[in-house]
Amino acid sequence: MPIKKKSLPEEKDNFHPRNRHRHRYDFPELTKACPELAEYVSPNQFQDLSIDFSNQNAVKALNKALLKQFYNVGLWDIPEGFLCPPIPGRADYIHYAADLLIGADGKLPKGKHIKVLDIGVGANCIYPLIGHYEYGWTFVGTEIDQLASRSAANIIEANGLSKFISVRRQRNADQIFTDIINPGEKFSLSICNPPFHTSMKEAAEGTARKWKNLGKDKKEGIDLNFGGKNAELWCEGGEERFLLRIIEESALFAQSVLWFTSLVSKKETLAACYKALERLGVKEVRTIDMKQGQKSSRVLAWTFTDE
Repeated sequence: MPIKKKSLPEEKDNFHPRNRHRHRYDFPELTKACPELAEYVSPNQFQDLSIDFSNQNAVKALNKALLKQFYNVGLWDIPEGFLCPPIPGRADYIHYAADLLIGADGKLPKGKHIKVLDIGVGANCIYPLIGHYEYGWTFVGTEIDQLASRSAANIIEANGLSKFISVRRQRNADQIFTDIINPGEKFSLSICNPPFHTSMKEAAEGTARKWKNLGKDKKEGIDLNFGGKNAELWCEGGEERFLLRIIEESALFAQSVLWFTSLVSKKETLAACYKALERLGVKEVRTIDMKQGQKSSRVLAWTFTDE
């Protein structure tokens, strides 16, 4: 049965009940946490304090403030051009993934014995930072890009988290788990935010729609909203092909990972995934719907282990 989310209309969005970002941003408090955010904060058309979300520097400063205020991350930065993700949505994924591990006793899965594999940790290292703070989990992040890998490692070291979070380079673009998971190594979860566009052109078109939704009109020389390198935003075959690779290779590591999961941006991607999972004979599949504001997505989760 899919996990259902409760609707909480009194709060700004349909976030997970444990998400710390269910209320509007408190910009005075955020600027205390990160003074550099102040230069980007001003009243919007409704006279509410906000930032220009089309400004990558403003979004980056907001992320620094959120990580400092809510997750005790004092030092965070990413190289220019890399993905600067919206933190509330990333936190939602972590909380729904945690729900998969709730046992018969109803207790939340906390502690360093919960080991999570983050496929494509990125230069930002967001999922491990949130997951470790919220639940005390340990993380292994995988990354194919050398600069992204180095950036994530720098963030980990700067915040004294090397005992809990590590990064492993994946040197073969055709592999997901192979040469990453060591013999006998066990993970409670794997998570992934796959590239969902099929080309740079498609990624740029998606950015143009975001600019339009933000009330902007930028037809030429469009910068990718929130940044993002090629491998972060698009790959040949797009989201569906990437997910099918994860699913196929997951069968080889059926005893190494309890729950395999991935974000799925496009609902139409699910049909091919369900078919592949059925063919591989998984024991259980769950689809978890998520919605933040105008954005809808879902988490696809599967396990080869029965109860």
